[in-house]
Amino acid sequence: MVLPILTYPNVILKKKAEKIKDPKDPEIKELVFDMLETLEKNNGLGLAAPQVGKSVRLCVIKLDGKTYVLVNPKIKSKSWKKEIIEEGCLSFPGQFMPIKRSKKVKVEAQDKNGEKIKIEAEGLLARAFQHEIDHLDGILFVERK
Repeated sequence: MVLPILTYPNVILKKKAEKIKDPKDPEIKELVFDMLETLEKNNGLGLAAPQVGKSVRLCVIKLDGKTYVLVNPKIKSKSWKKEIIEEGCLSFPGQFMPIKRSKKVKVEAQDKNGEKIKIEAEGLLARAFQHEIDHLDGILFVERK
C-alpha cells in the first residue's frame, strides 16, 4: 500500500524515532513493504519511517538496483573527507539545497529478519544513509546547511 508522505512542518518529522524491539513483528514487515512501495511510487532514493507517520527507527534505500532495509541503524564512523552536493527530500517537495556530508560512512543495523548487518558506503549511498538516519533522529536536511 502506498502511504502518504508527511511534509514539513509536521511535528513527527522533528521527533527522535523509537527503537524497534522486534524487526520480525508482522506490523514492521508490512511497514517495510509499504515503505518500499511508497518509495518506488514517489521516485525517491530513500525513505524513513517518520516520513510516513511512524516514529520508529526504520529506513529503506534503493540505489543502483539494490535495496537496503535498515532497522535501528547507527552510523559507527564517518570519513573526515566531506563533500557538498545538492540534496532533496520527499518531505520537502521541490526543494533542493547544497548539503555538506561525509564521503564515507560505516553503518550498523539489523536487516528485516533481525540479523546484524554492517555496511561500508561511499558517495551517494553514504549520503543517503546519513540523510535517512538524520530523519530517525528528528534532524531535517534543511538544518544541515
